[in-house]
Amino acid sequence: MIRAPVTSDRARWQVLWDGYNAFYGPAGATALPAQITDALWARLFDPAEPVHVRLAEIDGVVVGLAHYLFHRSTTMLGPV
Repeated sequence: MIRAPVTSDRARWQVLWDGYNAFYGPAGATALPAQITDALWARLFDPAEPVHVRLAEIDGVVVGLAHYLFHRSTTMLGPV
């Protein structure tokens, strides 16, 4: 099942987020500061923010994530 997060998903999301960052480089000494991760988590629940996340869940366990954002386009009136 693909779904929006709820605040109680923070711990499992954090594991996946940290793994995502480690895969792309920011880990260990170069890991993102907790302040950035905390800000992202807060933004995901702020309806005024363009950044969003969906979680993949199997048998009640969160197993994946997809972050996405809407932004202005040069060829459309609304965000894409």
